Amino acid sequence: MNTDPIRRSLIVAGLGATLPALPFGRARAQQQSSVRRPESPFRIYAITFRGSTDVERGFADYFSSRKIPVQIIYRDLNRDMTLMPGFVDEIRATRPDLIYTWGTSVTLGVIGPCDAVNRRAHITDIPVVFTLVAAPVLAKIVPPGGAARRNVTGVVHVAPVEAQIKAMAAYRPFQTLGVLYTPTEQNSVAVHAEIRKLGRSNGFGVVSRTFRLDENGKVHAEGAADLVRELKEAKAQWLYLPPDSFLGTLAQDVIIPAAMAAGLPTFASTEQLMQAGALSGLVSRYYNVGQFTAHKAEQILVGGRAAAAIPIETLKRFSYQIRISAAEKLKLPPPLPMFSYAEIITDAPRVE
Repeated sequence: MNTDPIRRSLIVAGLGATLPALPFGRARAQQQSSVRRPESPFRIYAITFRGSTDVERGFADYFSSRKIPVQIIYRDLNRDMTLMPGFVDEIRATRPDLIYTWGTSVTLGVIGPCDAVNRRAHITDIPVVFTLVAAPVLAKIVPPGGAARRNVTGVVHVAPVEAQIKAMAAYRPFQTLGVLYTPTEQNSVAVHAEIRKLGRSNGFGVVSRTFRLDENGKVHAEGAADLVRELKEAKAQWLYLPPDSFLGTLAQDVIIPAAMAAGLPTFASTEQLMQAGALSGLVSRYYNVGQFTAHKAEQILVGGRAAAAIPIETLKRFSYQIRISAAEKLKLPPPLPMFSYAEIITDAPRVE
């Protein structure tokens, strides 16, 4: 049987319906005892943005399964970046072996943008491993290829934007794509810029709205459902949900219900947004992202490699998911060939 175009494009891009085994070698585990005694665990200072997720569970489970002794000190910003200077001060005072950062805003808060590092405000002398970052170059976490690398490595959790666009078009062809995002979140800003670039080169229009900010520049939820309706009225045929933490807090109760009521299908860039009820998405499992992040931390802690020498990577395969209940409500059944490779979601939406 011939493979349909979207499946061919996913295979060429290294994307599929399942995740492969991660490339964990035995040699690293064998080096462990010679590097650090079990009674003296590696100390990891972990900063999260919106509490614990499956990423942290996968991260911790990896070390446990590998019998690598670690002490993980968790600190949560609870979406309040004003707490960051205190965390940076604590890092300087406690001198952990490694820093774990969740998301673009947290990572930039710790190490600063590559072209504007302030040594009094940012950490430069402790290795950093980031996770849940969509576009590390566009967000200036690391410079473009070929430039000197920083004391940082990590894992990109979203599929290439072009592959996501192809996945949407394979389900339902479109001429206009709607995007809703937070203007203060660098992940979302970077992905939005890439979508506009792809629109110019591939002949589709992009209509976008941003969540509103108060007088202090803090994002708020007022009028969020109205923004969805505005995108529908602007002729959007899909609502793209970018890797956006604030959007994630509203997705299940506000954004996706408003889109469903307007007859606007939603496409998720992350597992969290699929769990919130999106129609479809090309996503990586958060647990697997956490394990892959821990693998990179192991290379630094156990293997003695410099963070700058460890490639920043995404997972090799992603899951193309379709929520069948949303498809039925929207009267948008997926094309039959998709059933041969897509993961069909039949459970009720949930949020971590």
